[in-house]
Amino acid sequence: MSKIIPKYHLSIITSFIWLGFICAISFMEAWLKFTAESVTLPIGVSIGKLVFSWLNRMEWIFTLVIFFNFFITSQNLNYLKVIFITILGCLVIQSIWLLPLLDKRADLIISGHEIKSSFHHFYYVGLDLIKAFSLLLLGIKFLKIQSHEN
Repeated sequence: MSKIIPKYHLSIITSFIWLGFICAISFMEAWLKFTAESVTLPIGVSIGKLVFSWLNRMEWIFTLVIFFNFFITSQNLNYLKVIFITILGCLVIQSIWLLPLLDKRADLIISGHEIKSSFHHFYYVGLDLIKAFSLLLLGIKFLKIQSHEN
């Protein structure tokens, strides 16, 4: 990679931007919108469905950026690969299992149906906590590696 852009800068930037997305959306916007006076449950759920759908798309873009920047340029940094695979595992579970399930529940709420409570939102938040911690750790580790290479 060019000497102007050291080899892990893209992974560092992407890790922290992704962390910011999770913190802003999952840990703040998701519940905060329901405190607005005019936001009903169906409207809030409809907004959430749209926002989390786009967050998921962005997370896959972030995943690809880190994958191509890190895995292709890295030497033998297996501990970083374990952190990345942890993040990827959380994202896969959310994308394949939880988001489709939560979308179905959202559609029922939007159409006016009563639904039983479930723990699926807690599972999603738990996975986001793991992703957020892992992204913070990944970004810090990349920063340390980058500072030792300079």
